[in-house]
Amino acid sequence: MAFFLEATFVGLFFFGWNRMSRVAHLIVTWALAIATNLSALWILIANGWMQFPAGAWFNPDTMRMEVSNFMEVLFNPVAQAKFVHTVSAGYVVGAIFVLSISAYYLLRGRHAALAKRSMTVAASFGLASALSVVVLGDESGYTAGQNQKMKIAAIEAMWNTEPAPASFTVFGIPDLKNHTTKYEVKVPWVLGLIATRTADMEVPGINNLVETAKFRIRNGMIAYDALDKLKKDRGNASLRTTLKVHVDDLGYALLLKRFRPDVQNATPAEIDAAAASTIPDVPVLFWSFRFMVGLGFFFIALFAVAFWLSAKRKLDTYPLFLKVAFWSLPLPWIAAELGWIVAEYGRQPWVIEGVLPTALGVSSTPASNVLFSLLGFFVFYSTLLVADVYLMVKYIRLGPDETLGHSVGE
Repeated sequence: MAFFLEATFVGLFFFGWNRMSRVAHLIVTWALAIATNLSALWILIANGWMQFPAGAWFNPDTMRMEVSNFMEVLFNPVAQAKFVHTVSAGYVVGAIFVLSISAYYLLRGRHAALAKRSMTVAASFGLASALSVVVLGDESGYTAGQNQKMKIAAIEAMWNTEPAPASFTVFGIPDLKNHTTKYEVKVPWVLGLIATRTADMEVPGINNLVETAKFRIRNGMIAYDALDKLKKDRGNASLRTTLKVHVDDLGYALLLKRFRPDVQNATPAEIDAAAASTIPDVPVLFWSFRFMVGLGFFFIALFAVAFWLSAKRKLDTYPLFLKVAFWSLPLPWIAAELGWIVAEYGRQPWVIEGVLPTALGVSSTPASNVLFSLLGFFVFYSTLLVADVYLMVKYIRLGPDETLGHSVGE
């Protein structure tokens, strides 16, 4: 329903605008915003469940995860934090777009009155949104600290557990070979306070989490063995009890599928390799996160300066600021993509955290099919991107229709 509403009102927004009254303009604008947010909500609830599969259990009779509590799925703390964080990031993208194009008009000496009003709205709305992104980013850090400890450790390139509260690494060069981070510059306490919101809880390091993974893999092997035997003897109460006790670690046993089909017979070396596979690419996460955060603080500064200049009625007196605002146009898209790299790449090797490994999720699909799908999506969205950029550049250069008079600014 959300997608239907979104598509319908997008059509009215772009193709029926000049045929509608101002009241209809308001209704369509709000309806489009609500529909878009509903779409984002359901997508991010699903994504949040993949990050933290709450409200579900593994049913050995159907061999699948099934919903046990829909309200837990709906109000999953990861999903709620991710929804507000992502939507706020979208608002930042929109605000930067308006700010940049308005700066372009002021630099060209065109549509000055409209550009100033637009920059004032973009500055105030964008500043609130950028601050919201930071606050909800902190909430996301806390939920990840509770549910995705390896992601937090990889983002920090923290190889060993530090005494509480852990420090935040501002700069460093992760060394994958020696499991160290060179040239570290740290700020005491910050990571511990973000990830645990206490001063006395430890944030586990990568090496410590690998040892935990080994334990969970061995525990999961017991669950896998019981499940394998249950397929032949479904009424065996003892096997069901064994599975129930160890089922939370069944997904960790499935990590062994990359190394051998008969999981229950895995060697210590294979268990070690499976545990090591729980480490995502540390340098990618480390730098993606820091560039994303750096851009976030840049947006706050940019909006704050724009807000101050608009309050002083001096937006058109600082051409250097206008140039910075204009050339900032692509930055929120880059920041958003970096955020998704942190979110999705950071949960590897899992499709569903702790439940379904990525390798197993695509094991029944030929590699050629996966490659074909990826290429198809790439071509499709690249074509859309080219079309979008072409249309945006075309209509930005044309500017608003002056024949509409004062109503353009409204």
